[in-house]
Amino acid sequence: MISVTFYKGNRLVLGIKTEKGILDVEAASMKFPSINNVSRSVYDLITEGENLQQKISRLICASLREDSLFLEEASLDYGPCVPEPQNIICIGLNYKKHAEECNMPFPAAPIIFSKFNNTINAHEKEIMLPKHSSQVDYEAELAIIIGKKARNVKKEDALSIVYGYCNANDVSARDLQSQSSQWLLGKTSDGFCPIGPYLVSKEEVEDPNDLNIVSYVNGEIRQNSNTSDMIFSCEELISYISEHITLQPGDIILTGTPEGVILGFPKEKRVWLKNGDVVNVKIDKLGKLSNTFKTETISRKTKARG
Repeated sequence: MISVTFYKGNRLVLGIKTEKGILDVEAASMKFPSINNVSRSVYDLITEGENLQQKISRLICASLREDSLFLEEASLDYGPCVPEPQNIICIGLNYKKHAEECNMPFPAAPIIFSKFNNTINAHEKEIMLPKHSSQVDYEAELAIIIGKKARNVKKEDALSIVYGYCNANDVSARDLQSQSSQWLLGKTSDGFCPIGPYLVSKEEVEDPNDLNIVSYVNGEIRQNSNTSDMIFSCEELISYISEHITLQPGDIILTGTPEGVILGFPKEKRVWLKNGDVVNVKIDKLGKLSNTFKTETISRKTKARG
């Protein structure tokens, strides 16, 4: 099943991708109340899994003659495909060729860092270039979306706790990232984790460790790799993280980025992201995530006179 979120006014609602377009689940469930207990949130879709998917499949069948319930994707104001993750867990230096371009040894264990929820962003939304950074970079990544609460998961069981996958861009301000040994400051500016446009359930993806992953800047290919180049597979990452952290439904694991980031270029050839740049991330079976970068403008509040 392939889902999206989109805005109706100020509300985020659930949509399901079909051959006729995006089914508005809220509108369809109101039109066909006889199909009981069709939850309308991404969190419910993730946690209820196959049970809810079966109800939604019935809803799709019932809606096929109601054209008004299906929306064109071009008309949508997209929201994040996973709007409120409890945890955003990131992996550093997890592609062999990326580690090589950074002149760093392969890590002996996964390098774990995090982003905060303020970074969550959506397809076709703008990303602000922070005022205090001049070295903003892209990182195309496969995101794993956890479907079940889990701790101490064995490698061979790891994919059983996954709900699905999506595109992600681990946007990074390299000058802020390098200010200390902790990467957080350069990783967690507002909007620095766009995901989507689709959340794709795992049965749609035969092998997450064999997916082509490509990024573009203004139409030019910058990264062109495959998840088979990962140092630690999806199963290994999930198992390792679960040894230390209880994973929750809706948690996002960013699995690392391949070679081709700006940081990997020779210093004299680095051209950092600037106002108006469009970055696309495209992974097999997951669609294309697109965002435009804009210069941050900060309005200064006038101090009140007392």
